Amino acid sequence: MKKVSLSFALIMAGLGIRAQDKPAPKYTAEIKTIADKPAVKKALQTIIDFEPQTLSNHILLTEIPAPPYKESVRATQFAAMLKEAGVDSVWIDNVGNVIGLRKGKGGKKTVVLEGHMDTVFPEGTDTKIVHKGDTLYAPGVADDTRALSVVLTVVKALEKTGIETDADVLFIGTVGEEGQGDLRGVKNLFSEKGPGKIDSYIAMDGWESQGITHRALGSHRYRISFNGTGGHSSYNFGFANPHNALGRAIHYWSAAADSLSLVPGVRVTYNVGVIGGGTSVNSIPFESWMEVDMRSESPERVAGMDTLLQQAVRRALAEENKMKHSGSDLTVTVKLIGDRPPGSLDSTLPIIQRMMAVIQFEGATPKLTAGSTNSNIPISRGIPSMTIGCGGTGGNPHALKEWWVNDKGAVAIQQALLILLAEAGIAK
Repeated sequence: MKKVSLSFALIMAGLGIRAQDKPAPKYTAEIKTIADKPAVKKALQTIIDFEPQTLSNHILLTEIPAPPYKESVRATQFAAMLKEAGVDSVWIDNVGNVIGLRKGKGGKKTVVLEGHMDTVFPEGTDTKIVHKGDTLYAPGVADDTRALSVVLTVVKALEKTGIETDADVLFIGTVGEEGQGDLRGVKNLFSEKGPGKIDSYIAMDGWESQGITHRALGSHRYRISFNGTGGHSSYNFGFANPHNALGRAIHYWSAAADSLSLVPGVRVTYNVGVIGGGTSVNSIPFESWMEVDMRSESPERVAGMDTLLQQAVRRALAEENKMKHSGSDLTVTVKLIGDRPPGSLDSTLPIIQRMMAVIQFEGATPKLTAGSTNSNIPISRGIPSMTIGCGGTGGNPHALKEWWVNDKGAVAIQQALLILLAEAGIAK
């Protein structure tokens, strides 16, 4: 069995994971009361009994590629599996989200349990599972295909034990959580084209079964492109060079951004993630571009990073145009390709307290975290929401050698069931 890499542990520490006080006694008592009900005890055991099927579903869905903006094949399969699991109705919405409705007895409240279907990997990536002992290797095996198998097992556990909720429950597989997807799936859920008012939102992402993400890292993401006429490296020597401008912009922004990141206060990060352009070694490029990212829980800190980026781009453009010997000036386009709102929910909110009590009931210590996930949208709107882990152990997220091990993975599924029942209520 593998252990979580130090690098990932450090990343999560940097995002603000910290041990918290115990939940209020009333929530501890509430969760115990729910867990002690005979039907719920049976459902918790059913989750354990379903382990082989959960793993089979996990593998099946992982091996269906779901590259950015091309999740439809996986969506079709997930929709069929949700219907087979026993929800009352299933549909795929206008952006590609799979939504399964399990009606409640009261129907005055709607609760969501969700995992995202998309991965970061481009079309053509081999997603076939490779087994090495008890470890599963495949792109997207942990982030976030595991969540889809968890959602299916929760539905099946409810159906097999006949547990009815008071609230309506939407079991959802979303599109567009990763990268330039810019949370388009969950944004659509909360738009006028969504399924209606959502009162409580539980996203599942990653494997950390003790974590509760209730603070949303906001981010701005840009694609910046310097453009010129291009030309022969010798014959047209002296033309303005987009690569030169891009290099200056990266230097000026990183120097200023690093200084801002060291200013005491809420953590803020910046990154140049992708660069491109040029046609050959002996050609002046006609285009040079980059995609950048900045994140913080503080909208003011994100705005500060954004301002430094804009200043760096303008300075780089002006300097390159000033030093050219001949030819036309460069131009630049700055396109916002990602805007995730920040936000924070107080840890005393019932949904957070209940989840802390659930984790404690399972014998672990809850940890409140910050992150950039689908729950950014409901958190930013003040809707009771959070992101919780899918269990097991994993590593190398967003890498070709991403891996996952079923290390007590059923615990996270049991936790998902308990928090769902606490939020949706058990019908009398």
